[in-house]
Amino acid sequence: MPGWVIPIIIIVVLIGACVALYFTGKKQQKKNEEAEAQIQASKQSVNVLIIDKKYVKMNQAGLPDIAMAQVPRLMRGRKVPVVKAKVGPRIMTLLCDEKVYPYVPVKKEVKAEVSGLYLVGVKAIHGPSLVPDEKLSMRARLSKRLAKTTEAVKADNDKKSKKK
Repeated sequence: MPGWVIPIIIIVVLIGACVALYFTGKKQQKKNEEAEAQIQASKQSVNVLIIDKKYVKMNQAGLPDIAMAQVPRLMRGRKVPVVKAKVGPRIMTLLCDEKVYPYVPVKKEVKAEVSGLYLVGVKAIHGPSLVPDEKLSMRARLSKRLAKTTEAVKADNDKKSKKK
C-alpha cells in the first residue's frame, strides 16, 4: 500500500465522525427544546420559603422514588442544584435550574415558578430584587480574611494598651 492511503482513510473516518456528531447534536437539541417548551407550559407560580440550597449528587438529593426511576443511570451520580423549600405546609426538595440557582435567596420568601419538582424561576416578594451571590476569587477571599484578622489584632492591642 502506498503511504498516502492511510492519511486519506483517517480523514474520511474523521469526516464521518463529524457528520454523525452534527446529526446527533441536532436531534438532542430538538429534544431539549421540546422538554423546555413542556416545562414552560406546565409551570405555576407559588409562594415558597427557601430553607436551604446546595449542590448534591442526584441519588443523595432525597427525591421521591418515582422521580429517581425516570433519571438515567449515568445522571444519578452527577451533582445538581437542589433547593429545600417550604411550599404551603409541606417541606419539599426541588431541583433547580442552573441559570436560576445563583438568584435563589436562602431563608427568604419568594414567588417561585415551579414545574413539578423543578424550580424554573424566582421573583422577590418583599424587599429589593434578587441579585446573585458574588463569587470571590481565592486571592480576594484571602485578602478579606487577612484584613479581618489584622483588625481583630489591632482591636486586641488597643484593649491591652488601655488597661495599662
